[in-house]
Amino acid sequence: MPEPILQIEHLSHAYGDRVAVDDLNLTVQPGEIFGFLGPNGSGKTTLFRILSTLIPVRDGEVSLFGLDLKTQREAIRQQIGIVFQSPSLDKQLTATENLRHQGHLYGLSGKDLERRIDEMLARVGLSERPREYVSTFSGGMRRRVELAKGLLHRPRLLLLDEPSTGLDPGARIDLWQYLREIREKDGVTILVTTHLLDEAEHCNRLAIMDHGKLIACDTPAALKDQIGGDIITLTADDPAALRTAIREKFAVDAVILGNTLRIERDRGHEFIPPLVEAFPGMIRSVSLGKPTLEDVFVRVTGRRFEGET
Repeated sequence: MPEPILQIEHLSHAYGDRVAVDDLNLTVQPGEIFGFLGPNGSGKTTLFRILSTLIPVRDGEVSLFGLDLKTQREAIRQQIGIVFQSPSLDKQLTATENLRHQGHLYGLSGKDLERRIDEMLARVGLSERPREYVSTFSGGMRRRVELAKGLLHRPRLLLLDEPSTGLDPGARIDLWQYLREIREKDGVTILVTTHLLDEAEHCNRLAIMDHGKLIACDTPAALKDQIGGDIITLTADDPAALRTAIREKFAVDAVILGNTLRIERDRGHEFIPPLVEAFPGMIRSVSLGKPTLEDVFVRVTGRRFEGET
């Protein structure tokens, strides 16, 4: 087993009385695309700032590449690339000029820097537009320049905070294609924070966070397999009364989410007909589906995932 590229042990961080990260423990292996999924306020942003060396480790231990994040931050910074949620490009400069300034920050210069700029722009599909101003680029193209900046110094680890922010569906697909290529061709490990359930499906492994705590961690498929069976969703005018009636007649528990009820059931399609027949007039609609990552979140927390806005 290779040495983990990231090791977190009992990490906590608070802002006054508000705990943002609460006794977090996890490891990330080299070459993974590892995601941190959670609704707003789950602790993802604080964790991203800690891992990107923007705020110090206070309680707990974090090591990257075997280096202590408390005492070896400068050495770690040389080996990580960062793409922030907020744009960091100068729109009045060209793509090449943005990358050139980034290279200077890492001590790169001369022909080596120019070769790397050409290589990175080609990698993200912008080799034909190096001298065009970033202000003329679409949101997806600007995100590609951000990726090129983060990869210019050839980091071992790439950190991305909400990378799909502001992108249309087509640009999102392109972004994840680039990320897979980076991992496969260059062996770069990728850490992603996201509140988008569909985006989280692209990760090799996923840590689901809520109120600063790690509530589940596995591959997206394994997380959904823990539920198994089918998910039956019912809408009703009086969901509490319907839940009580279902429990009394079928000895089945349902979870209330707003005006809907959620039931986990093997062979759900066989359970729906007797369910509807038993309560005429109480059920307004019924749907059947396979477990999703939101269902994983609902099972663990008892409430709906409110991340997608």
